[in-house]
This record gives sequence, structure tokens and C-alpha cells, in this order.
Amino acid sequence: MTTRDALENWIAQLPLGSRDAFDALYSATSAKLFGVILRVLNDRGEAEDVLQEVFVKIWHNAGRYQAGGYSPMTWLITIARNAAIDRLRKRQRREADMTGAIEDTLVDPRLGPEALAVNASGREQLVACMGELEAKRGEAVRRAYLQGETYAELAAHFDVPLNTMRTWLRRSLISLRECLTR
Repeated sequence: MTTRDALENWIAQLPLGSRDAFDALYSATSAKLFGVILRVLNDRGEAEDVLQEVFVKIWHNAGRYQAGGYSPMTWLITIARNAAIDRLRKRQRREADMTGAIEDTLVDPRLGPEALAVNASGREQLVACMGELEAKRGEAVRRAYLQGETYAELAAHFDVPLNTMRTWLRRSLISLRECLTR
């Protein structure tokens, strides 16, 4: 178990640019912080991304930590938890925006009440099926088919090879078709 003094010492060395202190702090705390982030996000890949962002924040803000105040672990957990909550809110806003885009795309103002009711049911099913896709793949489908982004733009955005993006989209569409026929 790492002591409070050791954590405070490592944090105090970060503003001086000590990579050894950063490595030691990361080794001692990353598993705990990852667990906190993962509990909030419930997505391993996204939690890994946020953990990286958290340690960048810690590196840049270590000078703000005041020894003798909160315990260093409380300070670190607060940074991790807040970053995870920010990511979760961003994800929820993005999903709400995409749901609105799906709804706007599927509604034809010339339809009568019966057709609108049938469309609403289909829209709800499509939104539910989109929710079953892994987050990044669902976003890729939305960006490709609702926003008109090209395979190359998507591959660059998600930092994957072009053929991987094509595979993501093809498999996602297959999953959507299977879900919609249930």
C-alpha cells in the first residue's frame, strides 16, 4: 500500500517535470482510478481514454494540489470521477443529438396520423437497435448515414485503417438488420 506521504511527494515533484515521480504515481494509482472511471462509464475503451486524459490533467495541475488538505488519493479520485462524468454527459448529449437526427430524417410531414404512428414505432425500434451497437461503431454509422461523412473521414476521425472502417460499417449494418427483423 502506498502511503499518503509518498503520493504527496510524487505529486509535489510533477510541476518540476519529474517523469520518475509521474511513473511512480501512475503505477500506484492507475488501477484504482481506472476502476472509478469504469464504474461511471461502463465502457472499457472509453474508460481507458479518460484515464489517459486524467493523468494529463494531473500532470498539468499538480501544482494546484495542497499537501495537508484533502488526502492525495481523494484529490486524484475527484479528478478521475469528474472527468468520467464529463465524458458521460458528452456521450449522452451526443446520443440525444443523434436520436433527434434519426427522428428528423425518418419523419415525413406529408404522412397522416396512422402512417406517423407506424413510423414512430419503427423509429423507436431503430433507436433501440442503434443503442445495441458498440458506442464507436454506432457513432460511425450515424456519421456515415445521417451526416454523410465518407469512409476516409470516418477512418481519420476514429484513427483506424480505411478497411477497418468499412468492416465496422458493414458489420454494424448487418447487426442493425438482424435487430430490426426480431
